[in-house]
Amino acid sequence: MEVSAIGLGCMGMSFLRGTHPNRKACIALIRHAVEQGVTLFDTAEAYGPFENEEIVGEALRPFHGEIPLTTKIGFTYEGTRYTGVSSAPAVLRAALENALRRFHTDCMDLVYIHRRDFSRPIEEVAETMLGFKREGKLRHWGLSEVGGGTLRRAHAVFPVTALQSEYSLTWREPETNGVFAACEELGVGLVPFGPVAKGFLGGFVNECTLYVDTPVDNRKLFPRYTPENIRKALPLLAALEEFGKSRGVTVPQLALAWCLAKAPWIVPIPGTCRLAHLEEDLRAASITLSAEEVAALDALTVAHPVVGDRYPPSEDARVDREA
Repeated sequence: MEVSAIGLGCMGMSFLRGTHPNRKACIALIRHAVEQGVTLFDTAEAYGPFENEEIVGEALRPFHGEIPLTTKIGFTYEGTRYTGVSSAPAVLRAALENALRRFHTDCMDLVYIHRRDFSRPIEEVAETMLGFKREGKLRHWGLSEVGGGTLRRAHAVFPVTALQSEYSLTWREPETNGVFAACEELGVGLVPFGPVAKGFLGGFVNECTLYVDTPVDNRKLFPRYTPENIRKALPLLAALEEFGKSRGVTVPQLALAWCLAKAPWIVPIPGTCRLAHLEEDLRAASITLSAEEVAALDALTVAHPVVGDRYPPSEDARVDREA
């Protein structure tokens, strides 16, 4: 499955980022991204829930056959209220059928399991997804937030096309939990979400940021984004700004170029609702960092570590770290 070097994360168009633009503006932004060559758009059943799939599905409707259709599934709901993680065959089937309807298609190109259901062997989940492929309802499947060990076991049953994990200059766990090694060995693409650290590396979050409650901005729940921890992370941002000036690039562009330089099978999906930020991000695909520059950036993250857990305990418990 081949996609553009940089994708577009669409979650913030309707979910967990405070005030959202109207549906018409979101559709226009997605279609503009297509015109700029973007072919990977990230959404999920859980974003809304459901509304985000509807927005992306409608936006991409004129481009069927040209743009891969992707989503993430694996939660249960009462109405539109999230109730739990589940990879039960019936839950996954219902979610896939709903995605097909929202995307106006009879086959999805890539469907991720959004979070690991620890009550079920990953091999069983892979068998379920393989069954959907045999029915002609999906072409590829992927996983999200799992370690290298789980990826290998799933891949042995039904080859995994892509793995989605948080990865950025401020969060490098995929380098140490077996993910990088497994992706390299198995030929799995890594799709980093949060490559600009949920706005921090763009300078859009600082120690004075007030996160709204209605609609909720989930960064207020993350220990890493408390005023105290943001203040401690500012030296890293200052160092990256100075580094970027020497290259004539912004920090978000630097962060994305760093991801791309790490491996040819990495496709970051920065999220934005603004045209100017989209175009800024896409220009990062033309920036080539030398091995020495990548090493220098790595050293900056060690010299100026970001503090604070990325998730509260309840959310972190849903992350699979089987290396």
